[in-house]
Amino acid sequence: MKFAIQVNVGPYHSNAGHSAYRFINAVLAQGHDVFRVFFYYDGVYQAFKYATPPDDERQFAAQWSELARRYGIDLVVCISTAQRRGLLCADEASRQGKQDDDLAEGFRISGLGQLVEATLVADRFIVFG
Repeated sequence: MKFAIQVNVGPYHSNAGHSAYRFINAVLAQGHDVFRVFFYYDGVYQAFKYATPPDDERQFAAQWSELARRYGIDLVVCISTAQRRGLLCADEASRQGKQDDDLAEGFRISGLGQLVEATLVADRFIVFG
């Protein structure tokens, strides 16, 4: 079975993002596929590479980055919600004349078309948060 996931909450607002992460690991362990994870609304905070939680707390961006690297999962951050929250990749920052590059490794910024495509390609679409 092929899954598409949407994460709508930041890492410190609720456990929904961590639940999504754990769900993805569980379905991958059972041999299923995850086509794409789309980060929307405050879910884009999962992708900030400069977030520095204390050492004894989960490193959310690093966990997502490792998941993308290990399994080749497409981690897409909604461009409009990212810009509203100050999250810019190097290309978008350059286009806007800014110096930022805040996007963690393994994530990419794109539009809602990627979400629509994910819902069409996947057998199941699940929203967390």
